[in-house]
Amino acid sequence: MLAGHYTTALVAYQKYPKGTLLYFLLASQLQDLMWFIFHYLDLEPTGPSDVFNATLSNMTVDMLYSHDLVPQIIWVAVIFLIGKFLFKRTKIGLVGAALVVGHFVLDFFSGHPHHIFGADSLEVGLGLYASNVFLAIAIEAVTSVAILWYFFSQEAKNGIQRSPKNKASIIGLFVFGIAFLLIIATTSFRQWFNLPDFDLGFNSNVPTLVLTYIGMILFLNHFVPKFTVDK
Repeated sequence: MLAGHYTTALVAYQKYPKGTLLYFLLASQLQDLMWFIFHYLDLEPTGPSDVFNATLSNMTVDMLYSHDLVPQIIWVAVIFLIGKFLFKRTKIGLVGAALVVGHFVLDFFSGHPHHIFGADSLEVGLGLYASNVFLAIAIEAVTSVAILWYFFSQEAKNGIQRSPKNKASIIGLFVFGIAFLLIIATTSFRQWFNLPDFDLGFNSNVPTLVLTYIGMILFLNHFVPKFTVDK
């Protein structure tokens, strides 16, 4: 998943506001952020190298250390310890750990193929990005809508008021995320726009993904806390 993971962070922040939204956002996307680091360490090289040739269905990466089942023990422990000691609350650490587990569970249904540990081990997940990409996107869309509906309904119940513009901005980010996945599901930007081969030095795949993830994190971290409470 891309956008869907962020919805879980919004609910975590709603229920446990003594933890920062940024912590929950990072926890919800920890495995993907580690994937980018491991890509640059040449441990999880990702293809195709040119973002204009990339689609969800042709993206290749063995997410051995970031997403396979066994390393999840480490990532759960890391995010738990960060939350526990940073906020001095065990419960915040446990919520962060739950977001890491939630990332793995959501990826089971909508994501790249993952394994117990290594491509030769048992596959853990449906691997729908490779086998049925549009079903994967549909699952992400339904999940995002359901969690966002819960998030906003709980806000209304708790007397939280958002401006129409603020609410539209938050929802719009997830609409963008799903629309983006649909656009690149099986057709690359080079195919969509009949682009010639060129190299501007910044049209590589992973840096573009990094900028997308960081942009979405900063966007949500800016807009989500902007609300008023009925007194």
